[in-house]
Amino acid sequence: MDLIQGGAGTSTNMNINEVVANRALELLGHKKGEYDYCHPNNHVNLSQSTNDAYPTSFKLAFIFMNQEIVADLKLLVQAFRDKGVEFNGIIKMGRTQLQDAVPMTVGQEFEAFAANLEEEIERLNQNANLFLEVNMGATAIGTGINSEPEYSAKCIKNLRIISGEEFVLASNLIEATPDTGSPVMYSSALKRLAVKMSKICNDLRLLSSGPRCGFNEINLPPMQPGSSIMPGKVNPVIPEVVNQICYRIIGNDLTVTFAAEAGQLQLNVMEPVLVHAIFSSIKMMQKGMDRLRVLCIEGITVNEGHCKDMVLNSIGIVTALNPTLGYENSSRIAKRALAEGRSVYELVLEEELLTKEELNELLKPENMVTPHKFYKKEK
Repeated sequence: MDLIQGGAGTSTNMNINEVVANRALELLGHKKGEYDYCHPNNHVNLSQSTNDAYPTSFKLAFIFMNQEIVADLKLLVQAFRDKGVEFNGIIKMGRTQLQDAVPMTVGQEFEAFAANLEEEIERLNQNANLFLEVNMGATAIGTGINSEPEYSAKCIKNLRIISGEEFVLASNLIEATPDTGSPVMYSSALKRLAVKMSKICNDLRLLSSGPRCGFNEINLPPMQPGSSIMPGKVNPVIPEVVNQICYRIIGNDLTVTFAAEAGQLQLNVMEPVLVHAIFSSIKMMQKGMDRLRVLCIEGITVNEGHCKDMVLNSIGIVTALNPTLGYENSSRIAKRALAEGRSVYELVLEEELLTKEELNELLKPENMVTPHKFYKKEK
């Protein structure tokens, strides 16, 4: 059975009705196909329609799939957090607009990755809760034609028992039957996670670029020879894979948007492609997060000496001196250091703006990466 199909999921629903009917016949001691005893439509489909059973089934599926993807996301967050602890004391240069900014630690950078992704756990769960509202008993368009009056309440009660989830019946079944708001919101949460994941992978690729002519601050575990012609070249293939997965998820979100918008009157016949897109996004993201964690993040190392040298040789450390020296002095020193190819450290001492002891105190790593009290240099 192809997941993408016409008929708003009727083929899938009828297939399930037949499977359930034939399994019931086996349990009753009859042969498959002896539908006089249990019929796919007359019995299994009683009081329901594709138009309430199909959306309820994919909502149930996505609730369970969300639990799986959140568990994988938590593992990835913890992997980044562990690296944040491991690299906490290693100083490096932060950057804005790809230019030297101010010092930070590698640990702060990785903890920021963890915090950035941790936010998405709540977003995913929050939007998955929207799937708890279902329209069972609505039948064809929400009027409840051909359903027993007690059916909806009994169905919701048993759905809660079987799933352990707090399903509720939609307040307006005619509105709920064509509504695809919950998958739109959940797909949007997946897209937001994909955008963040791709940005982080871009950062990892930049930070590991080199080894001699790039940033070369971190080392990603080598996963494959990076070139058929350049010996020794190793590419950041795992972040590249995750980047591509994220592009697909972003594209799937657009598919969901169009499918939801295409609903007409009392039914949205495009639900199958919407379901296919979200199902694909969840599965791809799960695999991508697992590969990124196991094959990349957990094995990252830092080139500590190189990171420290870049800080000390950077024009950016003049920002740490700004509260003490003042903006004009700091700007002049920065421009002179850049023009003469000399270090800020050297020029501050040469101009006797600070003593070596005062300068070393201001440039201590702990004084450059957190708020602290500073003093104004007396003239």
